[in-house]
Amino acid sequence: MVETTSFVLGDHQHNDNYLASDEEIPTIDYSLLLSHDPYQRSIALELLAHACKEYGFFYLKNHTMPDNVLKNVLKGISNYFDPTTVDERRIYYENGPSDNVRWALKANDGENREYLKVVAHPKDLAPSNPTSLSKIIEEYNNEMRKIVVGLARAMSKNLGFDENYIEKAFHMKLGFDVMAMNLYPPISKSKSDIGLPNHTDPGFVITLMQDVNGGLQILSHKGKWINVYIPHHAILIQLGDHLEILTNGKYKSHVHRVIVNNNEVQRLSIVTLHGPSLDKFIVPDTKFVDDENPQNYTGMTYKECLEANGGNQIDVQSSLDLIKLVRMRV
Repeated sequence: MVETTSFVLGDHQHNDNYLASDEEIPTIDYSLLLSHDPYQRSIALELLAHACKEYGFFYLKNHTMPDNVLKNVLKGISNYFDPTTVDERRIYYENGPSDNVRWALKANDGENREYLKVVAHPKDLAPSNPTSLSKIIEEYNNEMRKIVVGLARAMSKNLGFDENYIEKAFHMKLGFDVMAMNLYPPISKSKSDIGLPNHTDPGFVITLMQDVNGGLQILSHKGKWINVYIPHHAILIQLGDHLEILTNGKYKSHVHRVIVNNNEVQRLSIVTLHGPSLDKFIVPDTKFVDDENPQNYTGMTYKECLEANGGNQIDVQSSLDLIKLVRMRV
């Protein structure tokens, strides 16, 4: 049995189960991935390959997201989460399986956040009120998709294919993207330490930008929890379940969680899950399967994966454990 230490802060009990280390996380210079200098680009591609294979997550700096676009979307979402207008948001409270906009307020032992989820692609679907929010979300998503396509092309080359390989494999032109805007409370207002419990995310990659640091932790390939401190204006990139499936485990997604026990102020994050098209059948590419690396995952359409745990598409729940073949569990 592992002994843990607990302590009390205000009305909350905390324990050392949520401690994590401050290890260095790889940083990739996006501008160098696009460089016309062959040497600079090759070095950046090599660093990206290392980050994808050995970590599964990395910071992306010097990207093409304009400062004003990020500033506007953070301000717009913060205004939307005005606590005095919470009743107006309840019209989007998990009404049905066809919802394209979903809102919820969770305050319990296992989850503490207010969130708004919207379909971000193929067509942006945001709350109609206020109208300005829809416009700034669309602008943000358009800029982020350009960055994600650039990453897909760089990763394709690292995997030994032409640069359009991942875009074609996932049919990204019609990719199903879901944007989750999360407001995490300071610990003084939360019901427990947990903002969001352990999970992985489906899709190709997950992008995250935020207003203040702290709270997010990722479980490394070495089995250690690592604190995430995103550099100013950088993007956190995490590999999704379906890149792991496509590469037969060469590139892996990683478990992560949000802990609020050190939050002195509320934290706003913008997380987008960039997925394949809903009808795309995803299975390990035969180029990653051989006698030494047998097929480790069964195939499903992306829609089937998203609905495998009984939720609907916008819930974007991971079903990786259901897709792994039996020998992966023994």
